[in-house]
Amino acid sequence: MIWTADKRNGRIMERQEGMDGNAQDGGLGKQNVAVVNRWDNIIENSRTVERVSCQMRKWGSCQAKDKEVEMEFRPCIDIHNGKVKQIVGGSLRDEGDQAKENFVAGQDAAFFARLYREHGVRGGHIILLNPVESPYYEATKEQAMEALKAYPGGMQVGGGIHAGNALEFLRAGASHVIVTSYVFRDGEINYENLEKLRAVTGRERLVLDLSCRNKEGEYYIVTDRWQKFTGQKLDEALLERLSGYADEFLVHAVDVEGKARGIEGEVAQILGNWGKMPITYAGGIGSFADLEELGRLGKGKLNFTVGSALDLFGGDMGFEEVVRMSSAVLV
Repeated sequence: MIWTADKRNGRIMERQEGMDGNAQDGGLGKQNVAVVNRWDNIIENSRTVERVSCQMRKWGSCQAKDKEVEMEFRPCIDIHNGKVKQIVGGSLRDEGDQAKENFVAGQDAAFFARLYREHGVRGGHIILLNPVESPYYEATKEQAMEALKAYPGGMQVGGGIHAGNALEFLRAGASHVIVTSYVFRDGEINYENLEKLRAVTGRERLVLDLSCRNKEGEYYIVTDRWQKFTGQKLDEALLERLSGYADEFLVHAVDVEGKARGIEGEVAQILGNWGKMPITYAGGIGSFADLEELGRLGKGKLNFTVGSALDLFGGDMGFEEVVRMSSAVLV
């Protein structure tokens, strides 16, 4: 089964391609030649998947003597203006609810949640990309709630979460809530808010989003849909300091988010060098070679999100191939 995304209308289709030969003239014919070429590509991708999977297992074995280190595929459902989209991360603007779009899906968020559930892929994230003040917020929230209902306990949710509304999302089916802006206030960590949040959710159901951007050669945490820099650098000291409050970290490398042109290597190294709890890296993955690099730089310790590069969202990386690769790592 091959999943394809029609870039003209955002619809996702599934099809099976045959390899019927031409019995009358003994030739393949133009249509079958195209099919053979397609299958050649699939076979080559499969070889790449196996090679990357084997390499990741080797990194995992090197990093832990008593257990296998796992790199899990964590899918995403990004919702903006009431629609599932893939956007360029650094292009988000609250004013006018603007963003540069890579792909707009014709299906709703629940469709993708069901797809992830059917493939047994857990721990992905649903992100609401509109602020509460936006006229689109309610439509975006409704999409998120329907996705949580479609896959209860299977996905995390973030975007505008705080101590006052976290339980609403958890009761709706979120496994975890993801938080940034409520914790990072006026450029610093607001420990009072962090304590309030942990009291509501418990450490085991909280994910801290430490998404970052480069400024003068250093990576700083950004808030408010990645528009505002904080004074907090992404480094091992920060990860250590916040580890007692959350079950996982989510880190978007915002400068490469949505571009599918390669990962932010320095961010991967920072996260991999620390690597004491589950961390999901997102940003720039555009090929299986990028996954191999992430495994190397992250020392086999980082979970990963593939967005714009997936064929579900108009990209070239096969969703089922990525799932299979992740499953291979878990063996």
